[in-house]
Amino acid sequence: MNFWKEHASLRMIAIAGLFLAGLILIIWGWTMTGKLAGLGIMILGVILLLTALFIYNKPYTGSDR
Repeated sequence: MNFWKEHASLRMIAIAGLFLAGLILIIWGWTMTGKLAGLGIMILGVILLLTALFIYNKPYTGSDR
């Protein structure tokens, strides 16, 4: 399945959206010093950043390179 190779513009929009949302959540969670909810928000932000990285690398993985 070459979905991410065939839809490059959708891939860039998804990466940019996930990246910005991840950074916003990390910064927002960081401002909640001393609260456990802040840590959870920061972890969710890191998950979004890793998802953006996964989508970025997806076209370059697999056996059909």
